Amino acid sequence: MRTKLHIFKAAAHHLSFTKAAEKLFISQPAVSKVIGELESLYKTNFFIRKRNSIELTPQGILFLQYTDKILAIYSEMEDRFLNPEKETPAQLNFGASTTVANYVVPKILATYKLKYPITHFTIKSGNSEEIEELILNQQLDFGITEGKNTNRKLQFKNFIKDEIVLVTRFGNNSIKQGPVSKKEFIQCPIIEREAGSGTRKIIYKTLKSQGIDKLNVTVHLNSTEAIKNYLYHTNSFALVSRHAIREDILYHKLKIIPIKDLVFERWFYFVCRTGFQSKTMDQFQRFFLHNHNL
Repeated sequence: MRTKLHIFKAAAHHLSFTKAAEKLFISQPAVSKVIGELESLYKTNFFIRKRNSIELTPQGILFLQYTDKILAIYSEMEDRFLNPEKETPAQLNFGASTTVANYVVPKILATYKLKYPITHFTIKSGNSEEIEELILNQQLDFGITEGKNTNRKLQFKNFIKDEIVLVTRFGNNSIKQGPVSKKEFIQCPIIEREAGSGTRKIIYKTLKSQGIDKLNVTVHLNSTEAIKNYLYHTNSFALVSRHAIREDILYHKLKIIPIKDLVFERWFYFVCRTGFQSKTMDQFQRFFLHNHNL
């Protein structure tokens, strides 16, 4: 059952059986079969199947909430019995780039606090450049950022993979629901993050590889939350992390518009000064790697 719940969660997260299959390294028919078995077992439909997309039904949203709780218990049980930690830090200080700090870190830290209640957290949030500069200046020992810096004074370790997707207001019918062409995409009015944003760097690096050097940017905002709140009231578009829009997609506040032959993928990285070693950092990294899928 645990494997089936992981498959359901992936399908719900990506709102695509095909994308879930790619991420889990299984076939698309295998994903469809598992979803069908779960729907048959619980005598309800979890997804609305459309021509080019799927959506969660109200029952599907509720089932996802139970799935998250069950998988969290599995993870906690494994940490307790299979990955016991001998030392628990009294203080945990680190930095995190904005997307990670807002949408990835809080849930993991809540789990950490339940397991190690004596640990106190101090987290510095900022764009990737700011966090890396604080680490280089020894104001922080380590953190998590978006994308890799070429500075040899910093070392990076893979944390989790992310996808940046094109989104707009759920009720925006100014563009078709299915995949849009690159030509249609570059004509869309885009809301963009500020200079220094790791998300923005990845976007333009990918665009450059596709021969695209300019977007139709109409507004710059300094946070993903500001961008989302702007999108709720306009027919504009933005490129944002899937981690940032999970509930917006579930509750039909935003929708994803696929782009033909254009995918924005990146890694979030653990980062520290080259040669830096710390038991606290090692424990921090292990816990985050084991618990990011909650």
